[in-house]
Amino acid sequence: MPKKMLSSIILCLFFIHIISGEAELQPGFYSKTCPEAESTVREIMKKAMIRETRSAASVMRLQFHDCFVNGCDGSVLLDDTPTMLGEKLALSNINSLRSFEVIDEIKDGLEKICPQIVSCADIIIMAARDAVALSGGPDWEVRLGRKDSLYASQEDSDNIMPSPRANASSLIDLFAKFDLSIEDLVSLSGSHSIGQGRCFSIMFRLYNQSGSGKPDPAIEPHYRKELNKLCPVGGDENVTGNLDATPALFDNQYFKDLVSGRGFLNSDETLYTFEETRKWVVKFSRDQQAFFDEFVKGMLKMGDLQSGQPGEVRRNCRVVNNPKSCDKLPLLTF
Repeated sequence: MPKKMLSSIILCLFFIHIISGEAELQPGFYSKTCPEAESTVREIMKKAMIRETRSAASVMRLQFHDCFVNGCDGSVLLDDTPTMLGEKLALSNINSLRSFEVIDEIKDGLEKICPQIVSCADIIIMAARDAVALSGGPDWEVRLGRKDSLYASQEDSDNIMPSPRANASSLIDLFAKFDLSIEDLVSLSGSHSIGQGRCFSIMFRLYNQSGSGKPDPAIEPHYRKELNKLCPVGGDENVTGNLDATPALFDNQYFKDLVSGRGFLNSDETLYTFEETRKWVVKFSRDQQAFFDEFVKGMLKMGDLQSGQPGEVRRNCRVVNNPKSCDKLPLLTF
């Protein structure tokens, strides 16, 4: 190999810190390298939620949309480039995923106290946990040590992430691909205990369910009137409605609403109308602690999803570290 190319590769590796294979995740991963990491994330999340309560649900949702697409690698945070279409404009994400600026704020805070130590992928995992805990939900010890991906894929996101029209059967199949059980599916769907959804996501179930020209019969009549008023035909489909009756509090009200036919999204209500998932909805509607326990298990299992691809610790969560001089160099893995 020419000396000039070898020296360029060495320089690139200095900036990129590429590794390959799956990271060994463990609790307290930053206890020595950045002992204030987790407390810093929680403090910034707390401030973000004071500014806007909805940011808790938005940040938590990032874990789902990151981990299901090629593992928990921070790929969902990458902006598009001239040579890469990222995941932010994927069908399930465009005009929907938000609060990226909260992750930026957390990253900036961490870079000030321990530069290029804490990955953006780990920030998502910590911030999602904190969003739940600070909203009145369970708290848990997260496993950390992820690296950030070197790419993102809009195509992969389009092919993997479900739409609001999804039914329980298709969701069961999707979760099974990641070794997540039916109970995991129902408990993790309880993430909709906080937050809001857009009218765009429910217009079909209000006015043309399954092409019938009629509303979804599973919607409780009084609730349907509320939704019709919120989301009229020809209205602004970016208007948002609460996903359950207590949108700022992480509790089991979501499941109680499903039992009473007051689920906002089709993908939510179908969990109660479908036989294989109904028993878990009923269980969690009656036992909040059981929901909390299973939700934590599900979040940990989902957080363990990895792609095994090379990664780095990004300095900026929106872009990879590679300097322009590295663009045409061969990708090295070890």
